[in-house]
Amino acid sequence: MRLNGAIRRDPETPVRRESDRIEVDGQPVAATVKVYLMLNKPRGAVTTASDEKGRQTVYAFLDTALPWVAPVGRLDKASEGLLLLTNDSEWAAQVTSPASHLDKTYHLQIDQVASATLLESIGKGVTTNDGDFLRVRSVRVLRGGKRNTWLEIVLDEGRNRHIRRLLASLGLAVLRLVRVAVGPLPLGQLRKGSVRPLTSEEKHALDQALRDKARQGRLPAIATKNRRVSRWKETIRNRGRSEEQ
Repeated sequence: MRLNGAIRRDPETPVRRESDRIEVDGQPVAATVKVYLMLNKPRGAVTTASDEKGRQTVYAFLDTALPWVAPVGRLDKASEGLLLLTNDSEWAAQVTSPASHLDKTYHLQIDQVASATLLESIGKGVTTNDGDFLRVRSVRVLRGGKRNTWLEIVLDEGRNRHIRRLLASLGLAVLRLVRVAVGPLPLGQLRKGSVRPLTSEEKHALDQALRDKARQGRLPAIATKNRRVSRWKETIRNRGRSEEQ
């Protein structure tokens, strides 16, 4: 690869896409149009480009004419709801960075009637057997039945199977788990398995939410941006399992 005429061998060399000249094998590389999509992921689809077990992946719902995109964060096979996809690696790294503390909202059905004591326990967080402390930003009851309850849980951090592991530590089984919002972006009425681009207003709202967090001093310094991008790309390459983020 040549950058402004000079050979570069490091694939993580930073570039200024607006002004730098990039060539691969002597051919100029054109700027890629940025794509920002939202998918209502159905239960049973895996968040990976290919699956060695032959299971349906989220890419089955994308138009083959689209440029390459990757999931922004994860939803495990049994989970459903809002999943963002993009080819903008810098933006995706910001959205998924643990330091961004961008809210993710979930509606979930548990196998018990939720008491005030149970809600308090969820709110306090738990330490799992492997030493992870899992907490939620907020929890409330949406509706209840004789044998189960629908809860709303908001996370501002995401670890591997965060909600399921937290509730399992309290003896609860999750019957359904649906991500209904990422930051200010709601899933809305998008049908299961459907995909649509973000509107300019929705993209602006997400960007504004990230800027607000940055002003609060909760985002990493600009110097760490390339490391976030690198981690996001490595996550995409190694995505063999899924998690809520």
